[in-house]
Amino acid sequence: MAPQHLLVKSSPIIAKPFVKWVGGKRRVLPDLLLSLPTTFDHYYEPFVGGGALFFHLRSLNLLDDHKITLSDINLRLIRTYRAIRDDVDGVIERLEHHKKNHCRDYFYGVRDVKVDAYQNDADVAAWFIYLNKTAFNGLYRVNKKNRFNAPMGKYKNPAICDAANLRNCHTVLQTVELLHTPFDKAPIDAKKDDLVYFDPPYVPVSATSSFTSYTNEGFGYEEQERLRDVAWMLRRKGVNVMLSNSDHDLVHDLYQDFDVRQIKVGRAINCKAGSRGKVGEVIVT
Repeated sequence: MAPQHLLVKSSPIIAKPFVKWVGGKRRVLPDLLLSLPTTFDHYYEPFVGGGALFFHLRSLNLLDDHKITLSDINLRLIRTYRAIRDDVDGVIERLEHHKKNHCRDYFYGVRDVKVDAYQNDADVAAWFIYLNKTAFNGLYRVNKKNRFNAPMGKYKNPAICDAANLRNCHTVLQTVELLHTPFDKAPIDAKKDDLVYFDPPYVPVSATSSFTSYTNEGFGYEEQERLRDVAWMLRRKGVNVMLSNSDHDLVHDLYQDFDVRQIKVGRAINCKAGSRGKVGEVIVT
């Protein structure tokens, strides 16, 4: 018989990630589901990114009646989530405007906007989603000054405004707490039987494979070590911890006191088409 948490009813609301995200989890959802605890209480995701696991769990009714906290250190991303939760019509209206005016000059004009000065989260969300849907490989990348610097992609008809999915995302985000906070602060109040899923920027497997510029602060060895310490602290409290990372000796060394399961994953976001093959990842519990 299938595990209890996989015996679920279908949901009429199928919400999918509204942005592409490097390291997104859509391709490994079956592996993640197999690693989930049978039951859990409060769900935390401190590196929410595209939110593939969260949206999938909501679509399977596995988060019904659960408290949910999604967080990220990327303020623009969290403002985008908040706008979709609180003002989805405003986001759609602005995206339709971007879609109508999209061209090379318009893209670079929008890219150069000082978006953090926007007071309205819907403006930030439309900026964020528009660039994500039209930039090269859907890559969100910033420099040390926190300026978005990915070039325009070569898309004939980019899906700039998926209004139906945005409305579904709006619906499933209604009861969700959204926090702009570091990964080690978001689950600080997690209790026994809660679930915290960490999906950090991965340890790079080669000198040229590091994509950690989701913020201008980076994510290096010290952050990886601190993440391990947070995961261990939570486990000692009886919190369910699940974590994704690359299949790298450093990761195995950091998590030698945890269960580490190796998987192979097809990755689509890479600047070199020849490098878009299966790569090794691990699920830590």
